[in-house]
Amino acid sequence: MPNSKVTRVTKSPKLTKPKIKTKAVAKKEKPSAPKKAVAEKTIKVTKSTGLTVQVFDITGKVTGSTTLSAKIFGTKPNKNLLAQALHVYFNNASTHLAHTKTRGEVRGGGRKPWKQKGTGNARAGSKRSPLWVGGGTTFGPRSRDAKLELPRKMRKAALISALSQKAADGNIKVISGIEKIQPKTKVMVNLLNKLETKSPTLLVLSQKNKNADLATRNIPGASLGIPSNLNAFIVWQNNNILISKEALEKFV
Repeated sequence: MPNSKVTRVTKSPKLTKPKIKTKAVAKKEKPSAPKKAVAEKTIKVTKSTGLTVQVFDITGKVTGSTTLSAKIFGTKPNKNLLAQALHVYFNNASTHLAHTKTRGEVRGGGRKPWKQKGTGNARAGSKRSPLWVGGGTTFGPRSRDAKLELPRKMRKAALISALSQKAADGNIKVISGIEKIQPKTKVMVNLLNKLETKSPTLLVLSQKNKNADLATRNIPGASLGIPSNLNAFIVWQNNNILISKEALEKFV
């Protein structure tokens, strides 16, 4: 009997201690898990805030930096949509004016050239036949209106894809003070040489500028544009895009 009492006393503390330890460990580990998840989310948000590019003045010197909009210049380019948009622009650039006349449109041929039998010649019903010289043309080109159209949302998405691709390639630069440039070709040529741009180059201004037009019209491969007139084809065909600081606010 005394031996049985001793065994009961020794077993009771062994059963209670592990229960207390497991509860304390579980309470400490639970609050640590959500902290790690919150930290990962904040890192993902800060990475997709936008693109930082350098700002140049008219002389080609770096004056600072600015952040491009991630919605316009930082999206993932949709290459299939961009290819579809370029196909539409290429197709609409052709005129399809070639037109040949069929046997129903050629003048003449009102009567039978000769009688059906007895002349030794092959049977003929009209000189407008495609077999005759001066007759109609079979399967010739016909003028047609073959213009294609893209919905407004698709045109905007294709433009964003083109701008994002140019930004990813590092071919977009921001210029300050370009809208107050003097109407001199020499100033614009020096700017393009300092920036080491490759022809063709597109200069985007906030609005039409006569001085900038006079400064660029004699430079081969240089052109002007405003944000409201841009499309995917114009952006795609230019190697470099120079955007004035005032025009960045209109890319919405």
